[in-house]
Amino acid sequence: MRKFNLFVISILLVFITVSCVKENRPAKTQKNKIEFGLIIHGGAGNITPENLPKDLQEKYKAKLKEALMTGYNILKNGGHSLDAVEKVINVMENSPLFNAGKGAVMTDIGTCELDASIMDGKTLNAGAVAGAQHIKNPITAARKVMELTPHVLLGGEGADEFAKEIGLPTVPNSYFYTPHRLKQYQQYKQKQKEKSTSSIKGKIKKFGTVGCTALDKYGNLAAGTSTGGIPFKKFGRIGDSPIIGAGTYASNQTCAISCTGQGEYFIRNVVAYDISARMEYKGSSLEKAAHKVILDKLVKQKAEGGMIGIDKYGNITAVFNTPGMFRAFITNKSKAVIKMFK
Repeated sequence: MRKFNLFVISILLVFITVSCVKENRPAKTQKNKIEFGLIIHGGAGNITPENLPKDLQEKYKAKLKEALMTGYNILKNGGHSLDAVEKVINVMENSPLFNAGKGAVMTDIGTCELDASIMDGKTLNAGAVAGAQHIKNPITAARKVMELTPHVLLGGEGADEFAKEIGLPTVPNSYFYTPHRLKQYQQYKQKQKEKSTSSIKGKIKKFGTVGCTALDKYGNLAAGTSTGGIPFKKFGRIGDSPIIGAGTYASNQTCAISCTGQGEYFIRNVVAYDISARMEYKGSSLEKAAHKVILDKLVKQKAEGGMIGIDKYGNITAVFNTPGMFRAFITNKSKAVIKMFK
């Protein structure tokens, strides 16, 4: 009897070991199946050839490609979707070209307040920071909130203090200023004195929020979004980017989504989750669900913006109702594609 019990235990141990190994291996795929891929965005808005000089177009293309290939190389070498999302967004946060991190827009009082969120499609765990003023890379702080705390969202001074306590790079708020943003702010304050701020606000149509969604070789999805918010925002305003389900969502059952646009509408419509829910409960494809939400529901509300997403099969889509959106994508079965206009 004892020998029989030892035999059974041995078999169970072998089974458990094999199961654990399989959990960490890339899923077996058909020859033409997409094994991994990612899509990124750098904001949607009034992005047209007329509004974007050729030299600036080339700068955006170069930075988008750098960010895209950063994520692609991580995924290609067996890295996880969460790592790809974080590192891709780091590249864009460190660039003055986008409204995230270094290039963030300024508030009504001349400060920069940063928001970011990240979500793991495998576990549905998520983390976010909002209204941070000293975190160099908010998306990294968002991931640490997810991994090191029982919370989802930390805001304001609490987010900054958390980052300092765990040793993340922090900077003076002036680090985020760029000549372009300072000029915008000075124009805004001058117009404010003339009581005609609507004229300057009307000119700033481009939303430079950045985001990334990815599928790795293990079948896991992840999504992340980072932003400086809307220009000249007041009273600690927080948009959709750090709100799970509004600006960011990921579930291995459906897809991973990152949004950009007029955050208040994306919050009211729970846009990212709505797209996922349509896939889960109605059986819609990613593209069909995204079209319904971005090109129907939001348009009827006169809300501007867009989204990027990748589903559990590696299908990629980018949908927006503005003149343009900075975006790029790649999979193990397709070359890098970089676009700005419709």
